[in-house]
Amino acid sequence: MTSHSAPPAALEGAPAARRVTTRVLVGDGSRAVAVGGGAPIVVQSMTNTDTADVEATARQVETLARAGSELVRITVDRDEAAAAVPHIRDRLRLRGIGVPLIGDFHYIGHRLLTDHPACAEALDKYRINPGNVGFKEKRDRQFGAIVELAIRHRKSVRIGANWGSLDQDLLTALMDQNAKAAEPRDARAIVREAMVRSALISAERAEEIGLARDRIILSAKVSDVQDLIAVYRQLAARSDYALHLGLTEAGMGSKGIVASSAAMGILLQDGIGDTVRVSLTPEPGGDRTLEVKVAQELLQTMGFRAFVPVVAACPGCGRTTSTVFQELACDIESQIRESMPEWRRRYPGVEALKVAVMGCIVNGPGESKHADIGISLPGTGEQPAAPVFVDGRKAATLRGPAIATDFKALVATYIERRFGKGAGQDAAADQR
Repeated sequence: MTSHSAPPAALEGAPAARRVTTRVLVGDGSRAVAVGGGAPIVVQSMTNTDTADVEATARQVETLARAGSELVRITVDRDEAAAAVPHIRDRLRLRGIGVPLIGDFHYIGHRLLTDHPACAEALDKYRINPGNVGFKEKRDRQFGAIVELAIRHRKSVRIGANWGSLDQDLLTALMDQNAKAAEPRDARAIVREAMVRSALISAERAEEIGLARDRIILSAKVSDVQDLIAVYRQLAARSDYALHLGLTEAGMGSKGIVASSAAMGILLQDGIGDTVRVSLTPEPGGDRTLEVKVAQELLQTMGFRAFVPVVAACPGCGRTTSTVFQELACDIESQIRESMPEWRRRYPGVEALKVAVMGCIVNGPGESKHADIGISLPGTGEQPAAPVFVDGRKAATLRGPAIATDFKALVATYIERRFGKGAGQDAAADQR
């Protein structure tokens, strides 16, 4: 007989408890951003400018930070880039941008940090790839040099293993062991194990050198969704280091967004992940801040954080042949994005606002009632009237060609009333 009993709690939709990790501070003083240890999941991004171009890089860091990136990584690949880093930092400070900067090092990071102490001091975190920090007998020495510099400058470090530049000596040794086993495992499973071990062994070496555990963040990035899920579940089960999530080489457009969201969404639901980056390939001349927006929307959609007001909008059907609701939803979205820098300052808590823009009578009134403020626009053949609901109750009916303008004004009034500086006193007065 089929059972119809209630599903277990783990299947009821609530995320698993966040994995307990070691808290890492990136940056110092009021600029410091906490990663792990129960802190909110942090959004980060990376520039794609030539770091040696001080103005272009500072401008892109500023753009990413203003879009909501809480950490920004920059490439430090040669002397000119390393020499530019302190100037980028100084230019950002003059513009009021205090976002922590992460230096991305490959192959010669040990030399660049040694030869450019101002760069080592200006960065807030160093990213080391154990697969290319050095080769053969140089590996341990060069890895150790970067760790010692991090200790000297009191910086945190991300040890980031990567599928495309995996430690070949470690992988070969594990493959040889597997070949001699009575029941050899699938080669892909061995590659996953090599990823996990590369990160963990490197973290142990860093601690042996003297880097504190609360200065270490780990990552093990791959480009396949199922591999990423498997690798991070193993990494989480075998350590308590803070973890950086990201699907590397995710791709362009919808492919990159879907792949990143699918992989990281599952891990976040499992309670795994302390900071995230959505690695999207931008179209030529495309908006670099898209990766920030996608990361924010992923975390907000899953209920982990609130960054901007949510706009619920009708998808459209044969009942909504007018484009009014589409245009209004687009206008509201744009208004929110453009206004958020000022709104965050003037209206604390406004990021929790929910707005509904619906296209017909079928779901329009119901969805609008569930939002803080919502409008149900008339569908094909319906009366040319648009009821507006505020806090679950019908508050007005808009008519005529100015419906969109009038609704945007109502949204602005609602925000001022609910989130403005006098909102608390007004609410208390209403209760009296």
